[in-house]
Amino acid sequence: MPEKMQKAKVPMEHHNMADFLRGQSSKILSSLSKEDKTAFILKNGKPIAVVMSNERYERLLKAGIDINEY
Repeated sequence: MPEKMQKAKVPMEHHNMADFLRGQSSKILSSLSKEDKTAFILKNGKPIAVVMSNERYERLLKAGIDINEY
C-alpha cells in the first residue's frame, strides 16, 4: 500500500509594519487574498499578527476549526 505523500511546508510570507504605514496595506492584502495565502505581520522584526485570505478562513471553518476559540 503506497504511503501518503506529505505536502511540502512552505514558510509563511512576512511583511513589516512599516510597509503598512507607508501606504502598502491595500497592495499587501489584495495580494494575499488573490493568492489565497497567509502572512506574518512584523514589528521590529517580531511577529505581532497573522493575516489570511477570507477563502482560507472559510475553509478552516468548514473543517470545524474556529480560530476564535484558541
